[in-house]
Amino acid sequence: MSRINATPIQRFRVPLGFLFAAIFLIFARPELPTLAIGGAIAVLGLLIRAWASGHIRKNQTLAVSGPYAYTRNPLYLGSFILGVGFTIAAGVWWLALLFVILFLGIYLPVMRVEAEELTQIFGADYEKYAERVPLFFPRPAANKKSETNFDFALYLRYREYQAALGLIFAWAVLLVKAMFLK
Repeated sequence: MSRINATPIQRFRVPLGFLFAAIFLIFARPELPTLAIGGAIAVLGLLIRAWASGHIRKNQTLAVSGPYAYTRNPLYLGSFILGVGFTIAAGVWWLALLFVILFLGIYLPVMRVEAEELTQIFGADYEKYAERVPLFFPRPAANKKSETNFDFALYLRYREYQAALGLIFAWAVLLVKAMFLK
């Protein structure tokens, strides 16, 4: 999707994410219990992102299968859950507050812009879909089941495995901090 209507902060959301990750890793004070709990939550977010990436054909067909049957933005939902897991692992309350502020400040406007773009691309089909399926927080059985299955080739095309590699790297840094840098 184009970012013509996006604000500068929305266009720089990925670099801002890397900046937040650096701040996060510097100030995190993880302990083994927070790492375990946060890790489980982060993996759930990662799995949601992976599931979503195998159901989306960007700007070609309207994604309504898999997690898109429950939320219009499962990739962002997965990112949010992933971030919640990281902030729990960090064990520092203000990092959680910073994460929520950044996430809401960046991704809520992005979701609105993308909804407008999808309306332009898919018209009435998207409008009907948007009436049934919530923007962010999932609703069980919001949309009818689709016959479309997860496509691993899409997962690879969108390089969603990079999120898993990032998670492994960040968790390794947090584990070192928890065990050796108290």
